[in-house]
Amino acid sequence: MAKAHETQETEPKKKPNRVLPIILGVILVAGIIFGIKEYIYYGKHVDTDDAQIDGDISQVVARVGGYVDSIYFEENSHVNKDQVLVKIDDRDYKVKLEQAQAAETGASANINVGQSQIFANAANSASAKAQVTSNAARLDKVKKDYDRYANLIKDGSVTQQQFDQAKADLEVAQANYKATQDEYKAALEQVGTTRSQLNVTHTGVTQRQVDVDYAKLQLSYTIVKAPSSGVASKKNVQLGQLVQAGQTLFSIVNDNSLFITANFKETQLDNIRNGQKVNIDVDAYPDMKLQGTVYNFAPATGARFSLLPPDNATGNFVKVVQRIPVKIKITGSKEDLEKLRPGMSVNASVIIKD
Repeated sequence: MAKAHETQETEPKKKPNRVLPIILGVILVAGIIFGIKEYIYYGKHVDTDDAQIDGDISQVVARVGGYVDSIYFEENSHVNKDQVLVKIDDRDYKVKLEQAQAAETGASANINVGQSQIFANAANSASAKAQVTSNAARLDKVKKDYDRYANLIKDGSVTQQQFDQAKADLEVAQANYKATQDEYKAALEQVGTTRSQLNVTHTGVTQRQVDVDYAKLQLSYTIVKAPSSGVASKKNVQLGQLVQAGQTLFSIVNDNSLFITANFKETQLDNIRNGQKVNIDVDAYPDMKLQGTVYNFAPATGARFSLLPPDNATGNFVKVVQRIPVKIKITGSKEDLEKLRPGMSVNASVIIKD
């Protein structure tokens, strides 16, 4: 027993393990430092990874129908504003223009005929008026002779035959005067009728001119031009294809139109203001650092603009934090901006405090 006791006393005591407390302490210190840094960071920034690059995309549609005659661009190639990209067979539209021009020429000829008739009727009216004046003077003279003979026949200074002749002359003069008055009125009415017809003809000419302008416009639509400078893509047209008015032919991503649409949570908007600086990280290019500026806010949540917006008044209600699209303008070098494409995912960090 004494020997066993001596053996236990001679065994060395095990040293306590100090590595684990050191590791735990390092982890604790690193966690505290990380937490402080995150607290400081998020006190000055508002971040979201629900963001993507957007841009102005112009969809080019056919304004008239017809068979595609020529295509002057390649898929994903750069085009300039007003550059001719597609030509539609224009033979039918040229024929319609010629028909409209022929109708306009005929209507213009009718105007010349109407004006000639007005001049002729005006001349007849002037002649009839002169005849009325002449017959009025003749009637006045004959009436005076009749009145004078009517007084002279009482004392026998003139014969009954002379008086009867004066009376007959008066009746003839009155009849002639009335006839010329009727002719003059008819001539004036004819002038008015011709003027009315000429106005109608003028209206017809105006309509024919409108038809010509419309035919020219339709003919011009057979040449499809680029509405803006950019990259033409999503080509949906081939040579010989029959296209209809309103059919989309291709799209153009406009130059210098890129921006960021960042969908921030509604609980993050309290500190975001227009004009604040934004740090932008592009997922496709981790080493690319871009800057931006908060430009404006959408007038409604993204859910409200969706095809089927939620209706919280029906069914069971589950509160979901909504997101508001925020437009951010991008600033960067030309080389970097040329690498960006609409639809790319990015991380946006708004600096709310310097």
